[in-house]
Amino acid sequence: MHHASTAPPGLDAVRETVRRVFGFETLLPHQEEALEATLAGRDALVVLPTGGGKSLCYQAPALAREGLTVVVSPLISLMTDQVGGLLADGAAAAMLTSAQADAERAATWAALDEGRLSLLFVAPERLAMPGFIERLARAGVVNLAVDEAHCISHWGHDFRPEYRRIGELRARLADLPVQAYTATATPAVREDVVRQLGLRDPLVLVGEVDRPNLVYRVRPRRELVEQVMRVVGEAPGAAGIVYCTSRKSTESLAERLAGRGVRCAAYHAGLDGGVRDRVQNAFQSEELDVVVATVAFGMGIDRPDVRFVIHAGLPKGVEQYVQETGRAGRDGLPASCWMFTSGADYHSWRHLLERSAAESGAPAEELDASIERLGHLWAYANSALCRHRSLAEYFGQELAGADCGACDVCLGELTPVPDALVVAQKILSCVVRCDQRYGAAHVTDVLRGADNERVRRAGHQDLSTWGLLGDHSLVEVRGWVEQLVGRGLLASTGGEYPTLHLTAEGARALRGEAQVTLFVVERARRAPRRAATPAAAELTAADEALFEHLRSFRRALARERGVPPYLIFNDRTLAAMAAARPADHGALLELKGVGEKKAADLGPSFLEEIASFGSVDG
Repeated sequence: MHHASTAPPGLDAVRETVRRVFGFETLLPHQEEALEATLAGRDALVVLPTGGGKSLCYQAPALAREGLTVVVSPLISLMTDQVGGLLADGAAAAMLTSAQADAERAATWAALDEGRLSLLFVAPERLAMPGFIERLARAGVVNLAVDEAHCISHWGHDFRPEYRRIGELRARLADLPVQAYTATATPAVREDVVRQLGLRDPLVLVGEVDRPNLVYRVRPRRELVEQVMRVVGEAPGAAGIVYCTSRKSTESLAERLAGRGVRCAAYHAGLDGGVRDRVQNAFQSEELDVVVATVAFGMGIDRPDVRFVIHAGLPKGVEQYVQETGRAGRDGLPASCWMFTSGADYHSWRHLLERSAAESGAPAEELDASIERLGHLWAYANSALCRHRSLAEYFGQELAGADCGACDVCLGELTPVPDALVVAQKILSCVVRCDQRYGAAHVTDVLRGADNERVRRAGHQDLSTWGLLGDHSLVEVRGWVEQLVGRGLLASTGGEYPTLHLTAEGARALRGEAQVTLFVVERARRAPRRAATPAAAELTAADEALFEHLRSFRRALARERGVPPYLIFNDRTLAAMAAARPADHGALLELKGVGEKKAADLGPSFLEEIASFGSVDG
């Protein structure tokens, strides 16, 4: 690692700039080393977690010395935030983007040509424009900072092909020092960034990824509004962000929370720019407590007192999860990070990734990398391991101590299943008896002793494992199957009809040669029995809400078709739909009371109702 024996010329000046412009008396760990590298004209890769002060590492030297620093950034909103902040601090900064008015762009060009700028922010595409690099050379560019540098890597969570253009700049201005910055990068991504940018003997600084003040918890999604309200209730009036996976669900959930007295608003990329700015400003100025958002929200959000971040569904990968939860507790005080998820989330993301890869013609290895990242997060969500340790190890770091004291596992909030090995062996054995050719829904049916068309067609009512877990609910058995997938004892093939098979570790557990921990699957509070329809008596409260929703949908459909509702589907079939929440045609066909014709005729509309209900409530 590079350590100068004496402070290089300019470091005191930079410290003074940091004090004068940014108002910080001291520098954070790694910031000083990064500043030294920049001042010495050395290439560097700086990985500092969200809130670790990356931008200061290239902004402060640029303001403390002569010459132009060019910052490559992937998002106009990010550039706007940074330039706005710098101008407010009295710095000579500007940006060139496609969204600017002609006059604004002309003013930036003039300032650039006259040598009046210390910092210029650009998108990577601009580097490829004819004559642009030559113009930068004439303007006296002395340093290139690449923000969100993981975007250059296939293995990064946000690959952008246009980032490869940065290599062209390196080739044309060979002596230009380049520093790359990112919040999250696994060892493989770090190597790729160094290679793609052509960094020469770079100083590689990797900050601690662990944020000990964050408390991580994962729960099955049951009654989402109630679950979110419980978190809000623990910190009334506190700032929080709730991430949803779809635009529609952000609006619906925000509306329902507002109805319960929460000062909140929805935020997503489909909203008018003015509306988005108003929501962001209201949150920053503490007029709003909670923002319910898609991942479009958060870049450049530096409100330090965010006390909770909730994920209402599974994010796309560990990097995104760490970046989004990293918006909590930037003031160093305790903050809680909740994830409410279900197995359907994993399969929805997987289908989406496969579909978009097919549509865009992305290379196979890009899709594989995306699915692998999703799988890592799904394993994290279902594991019995310390959450802080799991996240640190994913980024190639170690955590001292046996117990973090800041996650649901280490705090003992999850109840272990007695005789977990025996339960696991029953499930693993059933997967083997089913020739490792069926999915989780079918294996769950066999274990619970279901007597439906799919089980009979396969002759699986005669298997020795049929009914072995008959005294447990569908939610429990399905939850344990997902936990075994998460712990790597079972693997899923993916695709439209995923099937389960044993891993080497699963085979060891089946032989009794491995330890297995399973947690009790949390049941939602039940609605009073007398209110429940007999067919819905075994449903959880969240499933019951879906059951009632499907009944009213059935009534409307029956009126439209002029037939009695029971001719559409009977209550028992609707209850089975509410419990199983089928996500595709094949899963729907597995349910009792759903034949080929009804699946073809009515299936699409019922699947749509279940999916849209699930994205908000369950």
